[in-house]
Amino acid sequence: MSRINRDVVVAVVLLLFCGILFAVSFDIREPDYGTLAPATWPRVIIAYLTLLTLIYLAQSLRLPAGESESKGGFRAWLASYRNPLWCYAMFLAFLITLPVLGILIGGVMFVFCTLTVLGGMDGRKLLLHAAVAVIAVGVMWGTFTYGLGVILPQGMIFTTL
Repeated sequence: MSRINRDVVVAVVLLLFCGILFAVSFDIREPDYGTLAPATWPRVIIAYLTLLTLIYLAQSLRLPAGESESKGGFRAWLASYRNPLWCYAMFLAFLITLPVLGILIGGVMFVFCTLTVLGGMDGRKLLLHAAVAVIAVGVMWGTFTYGLGVILPQGMIFTTL
């Protein structure tokens, strides 16, 4: 039996959070007209998140004690979590600039910058990152706008779309 490490505690807290979210999803009001229940998609996402958290818990229980603990202070921690911190910082910048740039320009810039920071800045990679960003955000925007009828933030640049 392995010692309980930090990852096990985080996984258990996440499982409790998923349980709370699932319980709260029953408070979502049901409309009177016959349509898909508004709580369906939140419950699907919560179930998927719960499955991923259970996998995380199983992996953290198999990990020997002390292996997940980082040593070396703040610099080692910063080096270890550099990529996730970059992603959070870029997503924050995306959210802050969303009212101005909109989902198209802001989304393409976010995906391109994230791929560039995580994947490198070689000449061929930049072209690939740009293509992936334009195609991924374009397909997402088209699906939500025309397929699902969702109004996405246009920003101040593309106000006529």
